[in-house]
Amino acid sequence: MKDSQSVKSKITTGGLLVTLGIVFGDIGTSPLYVMQAITHSGEALNAQFIYGAISCIFWTLTLQTTIKYVIITLKADNDGEGGILALYALIRNLLNEKVNQAKKSGRNKNKHPFYWYVFLFAIAGAAALIADGIITPAITVVSAVEGLQHENAAIPILPIALAIIFLLFATQRYGTEAIGKLYGPIMFFWFLMLAVLGISQIANYPSILIHSLNPYNAFLFITQTKYGFLLLGAVFLATTGAEALYSDLGHCGFKNIRITWGYVKISLILNYMGQGAWIINNLYKIQEDTNPFYAMMPHGFLIIGIILATIAAIIASQALISGSFTIFSEAIPLNFWPRLKIFHPTTFKGQMYIPFVNWILFFGTVFVVLYFKESKNIEAAYGLAITITMIMTTILMTIYFYLKKINKFIIILFPLIYLIIEGTFLIANLHKFTHGGWFTLAVSGILFFVMFVWFMGREIKKRFTKFVQIADYAQILKDMHADTTIEKYATNLIYIIKADNKTDVESKVMYSIINKMPKRADMYWLIHVHYVNEPKTLEYTVDTLIPNVLTRVEFRLGFQIEPKLNLFFRQVIEEMVKSKEYDFISNYPSLRKHKIPGEFRFVYISRIKNKDLDLSNFDKFVMYFYGNFAKFGTSDVEAFGLDTSNVTVENVPMFVKTTTQLKLKRIRL
Repeated sequence: MKDSQSVKSKITTGGLLVTLGIVFGDIGTSPLYVMQAITHSGEALNAQFIYGAISCIFWTLTLQTTIKYVIITLKADNDGEGGILALYALIRNLLNEKVNQAKKSGRNKNKHPFYWYVFLFAIAGAAALIADGIITPAITVVSAVEGLQHENAAIPILPIALAIIFLLFATQRYGTEAIGKLYGPIMFFWFLMLAVLGISQIANYPSILIHSLNPYNAFLFITQTKYGFLLLGAVFLATTGAEALYSDLGHCGFKNIRITWGYVKISLILNYMGQGAWIINNLYKIQEDTNPFYAMMPHGFLIIGIILATIAAIIASQALISGSFTIFSEAIPLNFWPRLKIFHPTTFKGQMYIPFVNWILFFGTVFVVLYFKESKNIEAAYGLAITITMIMTTILMTIYFYLKKINKFIIILFPLIYLIIEGTFLIANLHKFTHGGWFTLAVSGILFFVMFVWFMGREIKKRFTKFVQIADYAQILKDMHADTTIEKYATNLIYIIKADNKTDVESKVMYSIINKMPKRADMYWLIHVHYVNEPKTLEYTVDTLIPNVLTRVEFRLGFQIEPKLNLFFRQVIEEMVKSKEYDFISNYPSLRKHKIPGEFRFVYISRIKNKDLDLSNFDKFVMYFYGNFAKFGTSDVEAFGLDTSNVTVENVPMFVKTTTQLKLKRIRL
């Protein structure tokens, strides 16, 4: 049984607690600010208004979170992994299967017609998810700390919130393995507190149970209330963490998520109802700075509630930060982002630290806190971008259903229902644009542009890659291997190639070996990295192309695997030595006498744009920004985990025929 399958089928108390700690932080802290956003909308407060608001929240959580994500979307797992990029990789795999089937039937297709659409939907959703994630630490931490003002209005909120945020991001480099074990139990008590607080207020106004579940009250809220439709933007905040359920599928498994969601949803609904009951019973007490979440707490419990809320906010923020690291680590092998330096601070599986991403998120979060100052202002900017992510997920899921040949009724009904729901939320959220929504959309736009340029730049470079048949050079390589008049360049000479077909190699590799200072070696190695659409694959194959002269090693890596080629290649050599497929002892007689291992030298060939290369205006535009974005990423040598002491980097031009034909005329003097 695959690991992913065992993860999905294994239900334990520990697994359920881990799920509570990892998955539900964002959606679990929404009671801190959702009802506050609704009650401070300028709408006249009365019982009917509150019934309608909570009914909208209940049915949003039911339709959007429970049915769309927990029941339907979690089934679209990519070898146990979830999230919009995992879904993209899953769909891309299905599209490739369609193309291969078309080729076998005589229809020559390079790419499926859906290919480019799927790519655009995926990067739009991923960009929006990351951008909205910048706001999550800001709104959750500030909302939690603001509870102190219910104890003492003079307490400065921003310095405390900024200090917590700084410590949160500054400690990412050390990992969260030790403290992360406490997240589950803490979140269990957090949701228990939400439920108990809610029940204590519902007891004072039990009729809210019936009225809040009635969908007709939600209809009246939208149609009869002055700002009802626009207030859907505030209602939407209750479900902003739904996308995280899907993104964290690989960490917890869908059964753990489904079981714990029942506990989480009941706790959330009880708390929202409790806040509603308190508001109805205390309409005269509602002021501009009143947060019903803290106002309904018994005074003696307030400090405990604030502390627990702050810890829950930190856990929610940690989940978003870790999720952002995961998104970028997945985007790199999918060619959506320049290579970045990734660290693994602990032995905990999947935990990583990406400095560039960490500090970009930090400065973005600090900007949000300093610019908006109060949680009610941050609420105005929150949720706009995430609606885009949800819409993109709906579209991608529809394409997935189509490719999997799911019932046509579902293929039509699913997008019809959810594009209407999410489109309505998007329109309702658009009024937030001038109130701060511009920030998340601007960040989303920048991220989308970088992903688009990087992907298209790689596609342009692929277009200008020339491959040659290895068989055409076999005799030359044999002769060079035996020609002692050529100075030996290395015992083992290794090239990293991009040719998918084992019979091919880039022309630049043969140019480097034969023409650009002939390089004689005892053994030539070609290493090819093939990123598969499964997340955790870690396999390799070895093919002897020319006996005792040329060998090809292909690593098949999942899109979540960091390509540590130096380490991987060493393991390959060790296994080949054990199986007596390869003798790694140096061929220099004096060294072989003492069984000294032969040396290995990597050659990495970087292609640079020709000065005389004629490109279309669009391609020039893309390559200009591609080159500039490349400066901010780490080098391929570092990204592949190569030892820089035994790597030679060669720059070669893109070997293409230019469209400009210039012919010189000789003048004889």
